Amino acid sequence: MYSALLRSTLIPLLVVLTTSCGFTLRGDIRLPDNHTGVTLSPELTHLPLQRALKASLEQFQINYAETLPASDSDQIHIQLMPESLNRRLLSLFPTGQVAEYELLLTVRYDVTFPGQETHRVDFEISREYQDDPDAILAKSRELDLILHEMRQEAAERIVRLLASQAIQTKASG
Repeated sequence: MYSALLRSTLIPLLVVLTTSCGFTLRGDIRLPDNHTGVTLSPELTHLPLQRALKASLEQFQINYAETLPASDSDQIHIQLMPESLNRRLLSLFPTGQVAEYELLLTVRYDVTFPGQETHRVDFEISREYQDDPDAILAKSRELDLILHEMRQEAAERIVRLLASQAIQTKASG
């Protein structure tokens, strides 16, 4: 009797407290109502990161276009800069061959919110990669998969940062 009463009051209380503080699940990303969508600079359409960003925008149901925004547009504009990938040596085999690398993907982009100045944003994503000189073909495929995963993570991070920055600009504006 006591546990049923506790359960029936505790669960709704936790739900009300959680929703009242503004908590949302990580996968639920929305732009504020004053932004209709995102424009992407069209000059770098061949970039794998730009393709991953388009997929993330579609996943989170955010409208996007590949044009330069009009001066009176209420869209957020993103211009991706070329990504850079660096490898840092982590360990060696006893023979002196490289055993493990750290891959660092550096992402830079400019974001412009309507009526505001352009801001440069940059961040890094890192992964460890174990090399095996005896399995070159398999390790090459694994490296491609790791790079694809890193770009997907970067695209999702851009969308999350974009949503949080849009909320901040709405609150301050």
